[in-house]
Amino acid sequence: MNSITAMITITILLSIILTTISFWLPQMTPDHEKLSPYECGFDPLGSARLPFSLRFFLIAILFLLFDLEIALLLPLPWGDQLTSPLTTLIWASTILILLTLGLIYEWTQGGLEWAE
Repeated sequence: MNSITAMITITILLSIILTTISFWLPQMTPDHEKLSPYECGFDPLGSARLPFSLRFFLIAILFLLFDLEIALLLPLPWGDQLTSPLTTLIWASTILILLTLGLIYEWTQGGLEWAE
């Protein structure tokens, strides 16, 4: 119990020290360059607040969704050593079927088209 208490104390003290240091160190003196939309030093040619297309966000979300699929299916080879590998196969197939149906739906609705 002594070592656990020591570890918790060290962790709390280190967190408090790092938090206080992070409030003291940054320099909060914004100049003209930092306040401009472009920090590289040249004058902007147009508005920096142009909205993005929603299709860009849709493609980004689909990319993240299929990236998550890879993370969910990565432990699949080790799932074969479980007591019931059929259950593992059923769950993996369910994930793949749901994602495939979602992709087909987006495709038929025209959500993957960049230009109409």
